[in-house]
Amino acid sequence: MSIDWSSILTWQNVIRLFDILVVWFLIYELMILLRGTRAVQLFRGILVIVVVKLASWYFGLSTVSWIMDQVINWGVIAMVVIFQPEVRRGLEHLGRGTVLTRNKRQNEDEEQLVQQLDQAIQYMSKRRIGALISIQMETGLEEYIETGIPMNADVSGALLINTFIPNTPLHDGAVIIKDNKIAVAAAYLPLSESNLIPKELGTRHRAAVGISEVTDALTVVISEETGEVSITKDNDLYRDMDQEMYLKFLRTQLYKPEDDNKATVASFIERVFKGGGRNV
Repeated sequence: MSIDWSSILTWQNVIRLFDILVVWFLIYELMILLRGTRAVQLFRGILVIVVVKLASWYFGLSTVSWIMDQVINWGVIAMVVIFQPEVRRGLEHLGRGTVLTRNKRQNEDEEQLVQQLDQAIQYMSKRRIGALISIQMETGLEEYIETGIPMNADVSGALLINTFIPNTPLHDGAVIIKDNKIAVAAAYLPLSESNLIPKELGTRHRAAVGISEVTDALTVVISEETGEVSITKDNDLYRDMDQEMYLKFLRTQLYKPEDDNKATVASFIERVFKGGGRNV
């Protein structure tokens, strides 16, 4: 039995397939954009509402169905008001130009971040000023940002240095950097209970390892006893890094190759047909 491909590969079917792929791609990009924000929790609520709505329709629960209709109708307006920062962020993201342009601009921002971090690290390391600086990567750090004191400031070496000067109000805890901004200072990070951490390392190092165990954050630690610079990432602890080593590590982790997203659509389509996807 032969397959009549001419009846399947019609222009109308191709348009329908393209339409479906575009919708899935937009959903995928939306999930990536909202990852790590409080809007992620919104999807759980939407899922519950959809399930209740379908159940009420299936079992003929007219009153429940009417209530769900009202929730959906008014919920759209409420979401725009409540999640206005996330909506603004998404619109700004769409307005930043092409993928290659965004990557180039992002790398310029990351280089500025690296330079300011280097300035602060060099100053504090030489003077044995303890510091703990965690940079949000893909996994959101909102849970830990909420424990700190809001700053929302541009990253500068001088500000980081002044934050960790001993006996100042913000020197205890961690600075968390999100979207190239100092989100908070004096934040609490989870302490690792690993027995593999050398006993001579203190609370800052345990916190740095702890956050690397549960997120993909990149964390810089400066020892107040020795001035040693360490970095944690993905449950790995890199100790006693000199300037050349930590600068190379930071740039490797933070820079985004300008050709990294050339095949974004193609790779997305490949994941769809393979049934896979990126964890969010």
